[in-house]
Amino acid sequence: MSETPPNTLQYRFDGPEDAPVLILGPSLGTTWHMWDRQVPELTKQWRVFRFDMPGHGGAPAHPSGSVADLTARLLATLESLGVQRFGYAGCALGGAVGIELALRHPERLASLAVIASSPRFGTADEFRRRGVIVRTNGLDPVARSAPERWFTGGFAAAQPAITEWAVQMVRTTDPGCYIAACEALASFDVRAELGSVGVPTLVLVGSDDQVTGPAEARTLVAGVPDARLAVVPGASHLVPVEQPAAVTDLLVRHFSTAWQPAFDTATGHTALPAAALEGRPALAAAPAQPAPVAEIAPAPVRQRAPGGRPDPYDTGIKVRREVLGDAYVDQVLAGADEFSGAFQELLTRYAWGEVWNRPGLDRRTRSCVTLTALVAGGHVEELPVHIRAALRNGLTPADIQEVLLQTAVYCGVPAANRAFRVAQQVVREETTPQE
Repeated sequence: MSETPPNTLQYRFDGPEDAPVLILGPSLGTTWHMWDRQVPELTKQWRVFRFDMPGHGGAPAHPSGSVADLTARLLATLESLGVQRFGYAGCALGGAVGIELALRHPERLASLAVIASSPRFGTADEFRRRGVIVRTNGLDPVARSAPERWFTGGFAAAQPAITEWAVQMVRTTDPGCYIAACEALASFDVRAELGSVGVPTLVLVGSDDQVTGPAEARTLVAGVPDARLAVVPGASHLVPVEQPAAVTDLLVRHFSTAWQPAFDTATGHTALPAAALEGRPALAAAPAQPAPVAEIAPAPVRQRAPGGRPDPYDTGIKVRREVLGDAYVDQVLAGADEFSGAFQELLTRYAWGEVWNRPGLDRRTRSCVTLTALVAGGHVEELPVHIRAALRNGLTPADIQEVLLQTAVYCGVPAANRAFRVAQQVVREETTPQE
C-alpha cells in the first residue's frame, strides 16, 4: 500500500482479481481485521475489499465527521482503483456507510448487508458525550469497556486473547478520528428515508446485542422495501467476530442469491437480478415481524425573513441542538407556551441561526466568548448548559479552567468563584467515564 491521500481510505484486497468486488466495512474502533474469519470463504467467489476508518489500524489521521464524508472517501478510493459496481457488507458505522451508499449512490451498489446497525444510533447526546470523555481522558476508558459492548459475557471470558485484541484495537486508534467518528454517528439519522433503499438488503444482528439490537434491526427491515432479517443466537454487537461461521454463511447465502454472477458485457460490471434470501431457521433468518418505524414530523415550511433573506430558523434549530444537545433543547421547547414561544423562536432564529452560524469565529471560540460574557454578567444559572456546550465544541476542562481564570482578573474574583463551583460539578459529570 502506498501513502493514503486525505480524501481516500486505507484498504486491502483479497481474492481473485477477475471476481466481482465485495466490500466489507468495519465498525467504530475496529480495523479491517474484524473480518479476518470471513475472508477465506468469501474470496472463493468474490474479490474482497476491506478498508479502515481514518485513524484506525494505523490509517492516516484525517478525521471525518459525517457518514456522508466517509462514504465519499470510500467512493474516491474505489474510483482510483477503477471499481464501479460492488456488493457491500458493513458493521455498525460501516453499516451506516452501506445505507448511505444505497440512498445516495444506488447505481454503484449491487446488494447490501447491514450488520449490527441502525437508521439512527441512540441519541446524538450519547455519542457527543463519548467524544467529550475521549477528549478529556483519552481512549483508555472506552477501550477497556469495549468488550462489554461488543461481546457476550461468556465469549469474553472464554476468549481472553480476542478480548485483549479488542481493547488494543480501540486503544491504538487516533483520538481525534475516534471523536470525529462519534460525531458522524451522532448526526446520522435516515429513518425517514429507508423507503428509498432499492437494493436487496440483509439485516443481520446478534440476539444479545445491547448497542444496536434486534429492535433497531426490525426498524430497518420494516423501512427497507426489499429487506430480510437474520438474528444470530448467542452473539452481541461484534457478531462477525463472535459468531464468524454463522455470519459467513449468511453473507454467502445473501450475496449468492441477491446478487447473481451474471455479467453485463456492455458495461463490464456484474448485473443485478431481483432475488430474495432463502430462510434459514437455525439462524432465525425469516421475514421480519412488523415493527413500528419512528415517525419524524415534517419540518415546517418557512418563508423568507424580512428583507427577502431565507428564514434562519431551520439552521438555527440544527445548530442549537448540536451545541446544547437534543435533551436540553427538547426540554426547553416543550416548556414553551403561547406566552414564551415567541421568545424561543427569536433565540433559535437570531441567536443560533444568525450569530452562532456566522463564519467569522469557530464554535470553540464562541464558547470561550459566551462563558466569559456569562461570568461578567453574573448569569450563573446559564453556565451549566454552556459549559456542557463548550465541552461539545472542543474545549477541554483545562481550556475552561483558563477561561475562568481570565475572568477572575477582568470580571472579579467573586464572579469567577461562583463560576468555578458550577464548572467543577458539570465537568465532573460530563467527563467521568460511564461504568
